[in-house]
Amino acid sequence: MSGLRFVDVCAGAGGLALGLEQAGFDPVLLLDNKPVACETLRLNRPKWHVLQMDLLDFDPVEHPKTYDVDLLSAGPPRVRSSATVARTETDEEKRLLEAAVLLAHAVQPRALLIENVPGLVDAEAFGPLRTFIREELEHLGYRLRWFVLNAADFGVPQDRKQGVLVALKARHFDAFRPPTPTVEAHVPVGRALRRSMSARGWQGADEWAAQAINVAPTLVGGSDNRGGADLGPTGTKQAWARMGVNGAALADEVPGPDRDNSLDMVKLTDSQAALLQGFPHEWQFAGRKTARYRQIGHASPPPVGRALGGAVADALRA
Repeated sequence: MSGLRFVDVCAGAGGLALGLEQAGFDPVLLLDNKPVACETLRLNRPKWHVLQMDLLDFDPVEHPKTYDVDLLSAGPPRVRSSATVARTETDEEKRLLEAAVLLAHAVQPRALLIENVPGLVDAEAFGPLRTFIREELEHLGYRLRWFVLNAADFGVPQDRKQGVLVALKARHFDAFRPPTPTVEAHVPVGRALRRSMSARGWQGADEWAAQAINVAPTLVGGSDNRGGADLGPTGTKQAWARMGVNGAALADEVPGPDRDNSLDMVKLTDSQAALLQGFPHEWQFAGRKTARYRQIGHASPPPVGRALGGAVADALRA
């Protein structure tokens, strides 16, 4: 055991927490406001302390073991420009991001890790938010590092860029280095899913995999307020179609031996989407198909969390 402890808020299906666990961190508390996400966490890690609560209502005074942890991590809902989404939804996302930062006042972790959209790192639209974050954390004695990672560089078969903030107490900051890619070549969709696609005896699986030579487009979970389980907007569906995948819906199971190979495209299952997000085979998701897929699409890929956790751990131990 490393002795490094963390609190994870807006934990979702546990992608970031799982990666941090793989990097040697032990969770003190995981918090999320969605019942199905909390059920997923408990399903996979019964011993984790999972708390279903809105971050805006969380008071660490009632959970004193969260004080003085090594790391406070957060994967809040991705903030978006008010030009592209309803203002009320954007404001809610920003409030949660701000709440995660403000929690550092009480928890006083040695390090803070927040994962969100790439634009948060340098886009002009998020300038005021970055200023708020910088002023709050510098006041507490932290120094900040913003950067963008692509999950594909860490073995995840998906083009998924993530904006990352790592803040460390000043005495640890100079030892921190952002993680570097762990793979020399990106993993294509065909290689990642060939085994699962042939699991029920589909004879066309190898042929399909041989032409699915690109990484997946970014998976999106969609809004809880609308839509069903599909693989994204029109442009994303077109990218999937070029790899022989129908992105308009998810399948209940992978193709069987009786599938008509004259059909142009296959549909993915939510379990295959989880593989494309970097989750291990054994990680289970609670809820019905759409709820499972939304958890997967909103998750932070565990291999990225592991790389980030390793980089933070190295700095804290230096």
